[in-house]
Amino acid sequence: MTRDLFGRHRAVLPDWLALYYEDPLEITHGEGRRVWDAAGNAYLDFFGGILTTMTAHALPEVTKAVSEQAGRIIHSSTLYLNRPMVELAERVAQVSAIPDARVFFTTSGTEANDTALLLATAHRRSNTILAMRNSYHGRSFSSVGITGNRGWSPTSLSPLQTLYVHGGVRTRGPYAHLDDRDFIDACVEDLEDLLGHTRPPAALIAEPVQGVGGFTSGPDGLYAAFREVLHERGILWIADEVQTGWGRTGEHFWGWQAHGRSGPPDIVTFAKGIGNGMSVGGVIARAEIMNCLDANSISTFGGTQVTMAAGLANLTYLLEHDLQGNARRVGGLLIERLRAVAARVPHVREVRGRGLMIGVELARPGTDEAVPEVAAAVLEEARAGGLLIGKGGGHSTSVLRIAPPMSLTVAEAEEGAAILERALRSV
Repeated sequence: MTRDLFGRHRAVLPDWLALYYEDPLEITHGEGRRVWDAAGNAYLDFFGGILTTMTAHALPEVTKAVSEQAGRIIHSSTLYLNRPMVELAERVAQVSAIPDARVFFTTSGTEANDTALLLATAHRRSNTILAMRNSYHGRSFSSVGITGNRGWSPTSLSPLQTLYVHGGVRTRGPYAHLDDRDFIDACVEDLEDLLGHTRPPAALIAEPVQGVGGFTSGPDGLYAAFREVLHERGILWIADEVQTGWGRTGEHFWGWQAHGRSGPPDIVTFAKGIGNGMSVGGVIARAEIMNCLDANSISTFGGTQVTMAAGLANLTYLLEHDLQGNARRVGGLLIERLRAVAARVPHVREVRGRGLMIGVELARPGTDEAVPEVAAAVLEEARAGGLLIGKGGGHSTSVLRIAPPMSLTVAEAEEGAAILERALRSV
C-alpha cells in the first residue's frame, strides 16, 4: 500500500518535494511522543513534523478545542470579529516581551516572514535587508531571497537587495578560531564595515538558532551587540522565532532572550509549534511598526477560528505544564548523553544545542568534511530501530536534527539516545 501511495505521489506532486527515507514513510496516527506508520510500526518521534508537534501528538486539550470549535464555526476571515483570534493575540502579546505589541496571524512561518519583510521595508522605505549566512526563512519568493543557504535557494531573483552578515555559525568560517568575545567583536566590526558600503537597510532578520542550517548559533549576546549598531542607525531587528519560540531552547521562552541585553527585537515572527500541527503563524511588532501600512490588508485563512482555538489550548497547556522547564531539564540530559556517545563515534564532529533543539554534526573523521551519505545512513538506521529524526546543514555540513515534542520524558530521552547510538555506531 505504501509503495502504491509513493507511486501516486510521484505521478502528481513536484519532483522537488523532498521525502525522507529510501522507502518513504506514511504516518497514520500518533499519541504523546510516538507515531505509527501504515504497516503498524511504532516510532519514537524526535522531529515532531519539523518542530511543529510542540507539546504532544493527539494532545487531548488541543483535540477537544479543535473539535468543539469546528462544531460551531471553522472560518469567517479577518473581515469579522473573531473571539478566538483576539484571545490568542492577547496571550501572545502578553508573553512577547515587546512593548505595545500588536499581533497579526498568518498560516505559516514563510508567510509570517513575508509579512515582517513587508512591515520593515514599508516602515523604513528601503528594500535592503541584512540576513545571516547559513540562514533559512521560508519558501516564498521574498523569503527565498533572504535565505543564506544554497540548498534551499532555487533562484537568485528577488524583490529585495540582501546582504549577508557573519555570525550564525560559531564553529566554522573565518572567525571560528576566536574566543566568544573576540568572535562577537569581529562580527560587529564586519557589520559596521558592511553598513559603510550600502544604502541604509530596512532590517536585520536572524534566527537565534538556525534551524535548517543545522541548529547552529552564534555566542550569547551576538545579536545584542548587533542591536546596538542597528539601533544607532534606525535599522530594525527581526527575530525569526519560527523554530526557537515557546520555550523550546529551555533557558529562554524566546531565542532572542539570549541576546536581550539591548532590548527586545522590533519584530518577532512565529509559527510551527504554537498550533501543535495546525496551520498557525504570525508576527508580533510594536504598534508603530505594525500600523505603518497605508493600504488595506486582510488574511483569509490567518487567524481562522479553529486554528486559533488549537493555538490557545496548546499555549495554555505549555504554560501550565512548564514545558519550557521540561525542555531545559530533559534536553540537558539528552545533550549530555549524546555527547558521551559522540566521544566514542569518530564521525561525530560536534553535538550542540539548547533545550530540546539539538544538532549532531557529522564529518569525515579527523576533518571538517561533510558526509551527507553517512547522515542519510544514520537516518535509515534510526528509523529501523524505531526512532524518527531530521537532518539539515548549510555550506558543506551534514547535521542530524533532534527536536522531540517538549513533553518528552527522561525515559523516552534515554530510549531515543540508545537507538541513535546504535545507528551511529552501525555506520
